[in-house]
Amino acid sequence: MSIQIYNTLSRRKEILDPVVPGEIRMYVCGPTVYNKAHIGHAMSSIIFDVIRRYLLYRGYQVNFVMNYTDVDDKIIARANQLGVDPITIATQHIEEYTRHLADLNVLPATTYPKASSEMDKIIDMIGRLIKKGFAYSVDGDVYYRVLRDSDYGKLSGRKLEDMQSGTRKEIDDRKETPMDFALWKAAKPGEPSWDSPWGKGRPGWHIECSVMSMTYLGDQIDIHGGGNDLIFPHHENEIAQTEALTGKPFAKYWVHNGRMQLAGEKMSKSLGNLVTIEDFLNKHTGESLRMMTLNSGYRNPLIYSEEILGQATRALDRLRSGLKKALPGSNVDSGEVIDALNRQMELTQAGFEEAMDDDFNS
Repeated sequence: MSIQIYNTLSRRKEILDPVVPGEIRMYVCGPTVYNKAHIGHAMSSIIFDVIRRYLLYRGYQVNFVMNYTDVDDKIIARANQLGVDPITIATQHIEEYTRHLADLNVLPATTYPKASSEMDKIIDMIGRLIKKGFAYSVDGDVYYRVLRDSDYGKLSGRKLEDMQSGTRKEIDDRKETPMDFALWKAAKPGEPSWDSPWGKGRPGWHIECSVMSMTYLGDQIDIHGGGNDLIFPHHENEIAQTEALTGKPFAKYWVHNGRMQLAGEKMSKSLGNLVTIEDFLNKHTGESLRMMTLNSGYRNPLIYSEEILGQATRALDRLRSGLKKALPGSNVDSGEVIDALNRQMELTQAGFEEAMDDDFNS
């Protein structure tokens, strides 16, 4: 049976058909590293690790790229609050998250690009978008012309007239239209900046991922993943700017995981209910979080509570009990018992593959 994968773009399950037979080019949006990562980040990393592992199990060669956003408004605000260099604080949190991924038994990515290391390529892509008429500069800022893109909104299903600006700032009256989003931001005092044809500044959030994906995976990829909170504006804007430049479909399959909630409410820094990965691992094992994540469909919201985690831990213990040695004097060496175990193993493996082939139904 072929693997079927739910595609946010088409809103249906599709048969996995890679751009290059036998190879999967997979890009997943990693964290914006301005503070300690929480278990919602861990859940997303576990989900895409499971998808990647299953594709490897099915014989695909997987080129897996996960980025770190280390140039961003949130990082700058946090650095100013602490009185430290933004790149320094980003680097500290990248190192910490990398350790957490190892603790969670998440396979290392093929490549971990960072926005700060790709600045020349980012500036080049923005320049080409301006040259093609899809972007314009004003007072040192550069914006993408959303109205130039007739397909804009196809991922999220939003209509242009209903949309607000895709930037993380208030609407700027210098824009040609309110929906235009920032590709480059002019430098402000106290912010990190790089030289560009439009003056000193830094990239917008969305352009970073397009450049990193194209640099390490090419113009067309198979799977683009991330949390469903990234569908709009982040992934919508990635599609717009990338396809405007290449004239090709950016990703064949858009895969989005549900959000983690704490006992029915959204995890939020403003609500003060974040559980950091560090705090979790000080009390529990990474395997228990993985088991809890696997007990839910990846596209669904995941409710976290100590009770649900306890259920997952007990289920994990039951699975591990199958690895215990047989009691002395048992008849496990008999041909009849071995034949029965082999039959059950074949049925179990077939059932596993049937479920996982159906949109990674763990």
